[in-house]
Amino acid sequence: MLFLIILLIIICVALGLFVLVQNPKGGGLATGGSGSNMFGVQRTGDVLEKGTWVLLTLIVVLTLSITTIAKSGSSSTGEASKIQEHLDKTPTPSPIGGRTAPAAAPATGDTSKK
Repeated sequence: MLFLIILLIIICVALGLFVLVQNPKGGGLATGGSGSNMFGVQRTGDVLEKGTWVLLTLIVVLTLSITTIAKSGSSSTGEASKIQEHLDKTPTPSPIGGRTAPAAAPATGDTSKK
C-alpha cells in the first residue's frame, strides 16, 4: 500500500506539471460555451491535454484502490493501527455542562467599595 501512495504522489506532481506547462486557452468562464473551439485554437497541446486526462484517471483509480485496500486490510487482520490504539488509550473528555456537583456559590461578604 505504501507503494501505491508514493505512486499517487508522483502522479499528482506530474499532473501539476502537465497543467502548468500547457498554454492558457483564454476566456475562462467568459467563453460562454462555444463548442467549436473548445480545446484551443491549435492542436499543439493535444498531447498535454490527453496526458492530463490520463493522469487524472490514474489518480481516481489509485485513490479508489487505496481506499478499498485500506478498508479491507484493517477488517481482515483484526489489528488496529497505531493511531487507533493511541486514540483508544486517551481518556474521553466529559461532555460540556455534564457536571455532577453544583458550582460553588459566590461568597457573600462585605460588598461595599473602599
